[in-house]
Amino acid sequence: MGMRVAVGQFHDLTEDRLRFAAQIGVNGLQMNNPTLPGDHRWEQADVKALVDKVEAAGLKFEAIENVPTHFYHKAMMGLDGRDEQIENYQATIRAVARAGVPVLGLHFMPNSVWTTDRNGQTRGGATARKFDMSIVEANIDNLELLRSFMPTTLGRASSMPLFGKDGPFISEEQMWSNYEYFMKAVLPVAEEEGLKLALHPDDPPVPMLGGVARLFYKPDNFKKAYEMLGRSPSWSLDLCLGCCSEMPGGKTNVTEMIEYFAPKGAISYIHFRDVQGTVPNFTECFIGDGNFDPAEVVALLDKNGFGGFLLDDHVPKMDNDSDWNHRGRSHAIGYLQGLLRMLDFYKKA
Repeated sequence: MGMRVAVGQFHDLTEDRLRFAAQIGVNGLQMNNPTLPGDHRWEQADVKALVDKVEAAGLKFEAIENVPTHFYHKAMMGLDGRDEQIENYQATIRAVARAGVPVLGLHFMPNSVWTTDRNGQTRGGATARKFDMSIVEANIDNLELLRSFMPTTLGRASSMPLFGKDGPFISEEQMWSNYEYFMKAVLPVAEEEGLKLALHPDDPPVPMLGGVARLFYKPDNFKKAYEMLGRSPSWSLDLCLGCCSEMPGGKTNVTEMIEYFAPKGAISYIHFRDVQGTVPNFTECFIGDGNFDPAEVVALLDKNGFGGFLLDDHVPKMDNDSDWNHRGRSHAIGYLQGLLRMLDFYKKA
């Protein structure tokens, strides 16, 4: 199909989302952690109902990104019960693949994305997510505040031993062992089903948060994982350009990740967003205002053979915007559509 733009990053497949996709002129749709029955796994019939609804609207169901974290948090942390969770994850892989979804995104962050300020200021007074590691470090004993930095569902789950001085200390070595154990169990199932498992980078990309080590905070560790797992055709990336841009060095990480993984066919899709600054302190922004040049990156993706879809991911909240940031998304999607149209024009010229 070639490089294209999709609409995504929502849990519920509403008529509004389908109409938005049609009106903004995309052909594909992605869902993030869709609201589906099941406390431990998903079933094929439930996923297929979503696929049928998307296809009835004339759209392609491009990918599902993320299952609920509690589906596999024991596997991520190496806790008792991980084997049962892995069996359920294998069943979910089969359900997603057999329902007709070609990509299942995942992350390996037991305590997920952290945000120290959800109302950071960016262009024209629009608000955007911000992270400042100094705030985390200054409040390391304030577990209530630290939990507020996590997504709402995890932040409220005070019974889950995810971080803090009373929670487990998990070293990077332990996390690598947990990752290898998990992936060597689930990748063969994905290979059998012809499904891509697309890994999202850690956000923020720091070595540890709240006593839990992170793995995917620098390009070398993605390369290590790829080689560790035998360059499996089912191992791929949900390459979040924003996370790469957040890493020390900014745009150099974006370039390195594209040039290494795109020619190998190991990038399933792109989160096309950017930030101003890098760790330990960054703020999300409108694309075109951040660390990398969006036109340069689109050209680099094309040069390196990327043929997946682009997704806007996080966007700033503009004045009078909706909870889903329809205005911010419209800007990002239109920007990307314009870049792809110009790329196509010059390739044909």
